[in-house]
Amino acid sequence: MHRFRLTLLNTYTGLFLLYMLAPLAVMSGAAFNDNKLPSIVPWKGWTTRWFIEMIEDERMMIAFANTLWVAAAVALISVVIGTAAAILINSVSGRLRTALYGMMISTILIPGVVIGISTMILWTKMGNALGTEFFLFRAGLHLSVLGQVSYIAAMVMLLVLARLQSFDPGLEEAALDLGASHAQVMRRILLPHLYPAIGAGAAVAFFQSIENFNVTQFTRGGADTLTVYVFSKVRSGITPTINALAFLLICVTLVLAVIYEANRRRRVRIEAARLDEARRAEEEMAELIGRG
Repeated sequence: MHRFRLTLLNTYTGLFLLYMLAPLAVMSGAAFNDNKLPSIVPWKGWTTRWFIEMIEDERMMIAFANTLWVAAAVALISVVIGTAAAILINSVSGRLRTALYGMMISTILIPGVVIGISTMILWTKMGNALGTEFFLFRAGLHLSVLGQVSYIAAMVMLLVLARLQSFDPGLEEAALDLGASHAQVMRRILLPHLYPAIGAGAAVAFFQSIENFNVTQFTRGGADTLTVYVFSKVRSGITPTINALAFLLICVTLVLAVIYEANRRRRVRIEAARLDEARRAEEEMAELIGRG
């Protein structure tokens, strides 16, 4: 029975990985197929010309640069808002906590189309009411940033809030009793504990922004992002240059993931070594006390 369960688990895991990775493998293979259609069938031979055409496609490069700019801005603002919201919600209780939590979470449940249209209408109407032509009140990538932050910040908040559940409030009280200011407690005790969640939240916000389409489509003005560019190419005809760019993004993501995992394991080894050293010192101290 145990062997059957193990076989079933391994089979499920293999099928799950195949389901997740097979589309990426097919998409990456199309980047090297000498075929004008983004497909691996029929295979017409290896080529790297799609990478060259990708670099020469000025509109795609501008869209890609805009996408990175928007994603970086969304990640930065979402981390600040999401972390602050998590700390605030964790510090209150009762109905106020429920109300704040529900208000933040509700944005995740709203369709992206609604958020995009609402963001555009809100800021343009504000500009008309104030009688100003300031760029902040016109459609553009800055409105895409604000629209995406309105719900991506809630995702960051959930990650930070989960990390806060393992934080010992007694550390804050001890630091305050020893004369530390609230700013020092935040900077030296609370934030270091939250750094893993903040880093994960920044990564989630960055990649959520890159793949966003609905909000960006209604707020971008005349600017292009990668998803909007791909959507426009669907009507005129997609070429494997999209696959070439996607392949490079996958490679960069894998490299970053490997670096993160290697750094995580290094920190675990250092922490384990410190614990072993502290344990040995404690044992030596106990032995000396026993002899005395």
